[in-house]
Amino acid sequence: MMTRMILTVLLGLIGIAAAGCASHAPPAQDDIRHQVARQYGLEAFDQVEALRFTFNAQVGAKQVRRAWVWNPTTGQVTFWADSQAAGRTFNHPLPTDTTDPALRELDAKFVNDRYWLLFPLHLAWDRSAVVEERGRAPRPLGAGQARLIEVRYPPTGGYTPGDVYELFIGRDGRIAEWVYHRGGDAQPTRLSTWEDHRRIGPLLVARDHRGPEGFRVWFSDLALKRVDGEAWLYPEE
Repeated sequence: MMTRMILTVLLGLIGIAAAGCASHAPPAQDDIRHQVARQYGLEAFDQVEALRFTFNAQVGAKQVRRAWVWNPTTGQVTFWADSQAAGRTFNHPLPTDTTDPALRELDAKFVNDRYWLLFPLHLAWDRSAVVEERGRAPRPLGAGQARLIEVRYPPTGGYTPGDVYELFIGRDGRIAEWVYHRGGDAQPTRLSTWEDHRRIGPLLVARDHRGPEGFRVWFSDLALKRVDGEAWLYPEE
């Protein structure tokens, strides 16, 4: 069970339907959550018609790989990385009366993988989360100190309610490292870096995350299609 939990790397965070994340229009605010989210393309997200990405995770010798195409406007998601669900298409968020356990598990994996890719935008989108500055603190993995921001999710709802994140923000305004506390546990569940930031269309994404004990999450086959364009765009080199 522990191995499965680690490999799935579920970040569930909150009930997506309840949070109203189908609408990505950000409120006009200038607090810390929006400052960070704007660094990653918050105000231009309505230009995104489709986002394609492959989520890769490794813990020691164990690996997972999941490929997705997501249309944020319609909510359509296509998954084709798993031999048992190759090419399956569904709408996210799922209807509240969905009882198909396989579909609910697939949706949970999509939520997890998308949060790894777009977590900075969720700082603004997830309005039920409490986001507070905690001053400067020693970085858990790197040298020196960084600006610390704490993100707390509600104690009920979603796949893993009560999650807490500690974000360490570099001088460039980007996330340099984070610490994840599943369900608000006092002991960290996962520490990782935020590396290899690249522009892809109007967005900025971190393609690589590394942590202790051989843990790594990275993204491949990243591509984005604008609402006013036909061609796929790829990360800038």
